[in-house]
Amino acid sequence: MPATKPNTGLFKRNPPIAGEADAIERAKQGDADAFSKLYALHKRRVYTLCLRMLGNVSEAEDMTQEAFLHLFRKLGSFRGESAFSTWLHRLTVNLVLMHLRKKGLNLVSLEETINPSDEDAPKRDFGARDPQLAGSIDRVALERAVASLPPGYRMVFVLHDVEGFEHNEIASMLECSTGNSKSQLHKARLRLRELLRNPEQLEPAPGESVLAAAALLQGGAR
Repeated sequence: MPATKPNTGLFKRNPPIAGEADAIERAKQGDADAFSKLYALHKRRVYTLCLRMLGNVSEAEDMTQEAFLHLFRKLGSFRGESAFSTWLHRLTVNLVLMHLRKKGLNLVSLEETINPSDEDAPKRDFGARDPQLAGSIDRVALERAVASLPPGYRMVFVLHDVEGFEHNEIASMLECSTGNSKSQLHKARLRLRELLRNPEQLEPAPGESVLAAAALLQGGAR
């Protein structure tokens, strides 16, 4: 049996960034200019992640600032075992999830998760990568569609298909079962396909201009 390919995420890219490694080491030593450079390098993607997860511009701005404050305190614990952007995104995801829990929000829906109905039951492993959503897609339409998803569906879709987390990681983050995560993703993809077939029904996503610019930047980093 061929080895399962790692989930790389729909938009996620971790290319080397010129000067990043040096900035990290200098920032660990308390160099304010180096930390400012890290902020400049990563603020757009951190904000985009927060906005995708929260669907609210004001909250996303607040959580972006909180993520970098947390980074300032935790930077010394970065050991380089993964790409810095991957480590920073995981830190950000955890902060956003804590924020949502403090608000008393359910992170995933407990309905229709383990036994999907016959008409939309998947014909394959519905936790696997979806080629229909990973091909050539209108990024603006996709952002609008993602923003329109129910919160539980959107959360799992962003974590798996955008950020590249595996289902066991998502299950741990959201305190749900792996099967729950896979089913939420399946439902999200079904809804996204429906929305993308009828893009005229989509409303502008929160912060759409920022997300579109970020998508273009990330696409250019391939």
